[in-house]
Amino acid sequence: MRPDDWHLAEKVDEFLARAGDFLHSRPALHTVTLTVTEALRTRGPDAFGAGAPVFGWLEEEGEVRATFFRTPPAGLNLTPLTGEQADLLAVRLAGAGHVLPWVKAEEATATVFARAWRRHAGVTPVLKERQRLYRLGPLTPPEPLPEGRVRWAEERDVERLVRWNREFMVDVGEDGESVDERRVGHRRYAFWETPDGTPVSMAGVNPLVAGQVRVGPVYTPARFRGRGYAGAVTAEVSREALAEGAKEVVLFADLANPTSNALYQRLGYVPVADFADYDFT
Repeated sequence: MRPDDWHLAEKVDEFLARAGDFLHSRPALHTVTLTVTEALRTRGPDAFGAGAPVFGWLEEEGEVRATFFRTPPAGLNLTPLTGEQADLLAVRLAGAGHVLPWVKAEEATATVFARAWRRHAGVTPVLKERQRLYRLGPLTPPEPLPEGRVRWAEERDVERLVRWNREFMVDVGEDGESVDERRVGHRRYAFWETPDGTPVSMAGVNPLVAGQVRVGPVYTPARFRGRGYAGAVTAEVSREALAEGAKEVVLFADLANPTSNALYQRLGYVPVADFADYDFT
């Protein structure tokens, strides 16, 4: 293999040993790769399913310039690439017989890779979703807060967490049946509860890695929406992340949902970059 080329690995430790410094150089933009590899490192290679993870990094002039990872049966996650870099990766993966259900990346990167995959794998990409990555500035909790309080999830909440994560996945057009106890176990969750102890909204918090914490998913069942519960629980988990030492708190919002985008901006989140998800199936 040429030094200036894509290098592939199946071991997360091997991947992080070579690409870790690159990922830490822009922790907000690389948040998905950082949090997923941290889960794989601490919980084992089956943290997201039975398929063996695949990792890759692009070296140019002895430096890592980009990375990808995949946890089958999920698709491909990429850090920013040029069109030439994306084409080189598509050639490499198609030649090795990879079948990709989707790609997610910063919008320009996802677009150039989708076009390259169409050329080299003969599939037709379909734009499925656009998201905006936000970073927290000065936190501005909602005023007034709805009645109730925050409560961190416990073992007794696992059934509800699985059910609400499945409902969230269905709401955003994903397969909710893929969610199980293992999938919800790699992050902490908080509920907003009404004064009588009824959970009405939840927010997940990924572990601190490279100084950043990613909030999500944030979900409120339909019957409880429109009462400020999502803003209250999101503000609380954001405050807790800062208190525990996070230098950056980030989250994603579906650009097709103006309500959530407006909410996060009211709480003090500012845009970082737009991402896209192209479906290949």
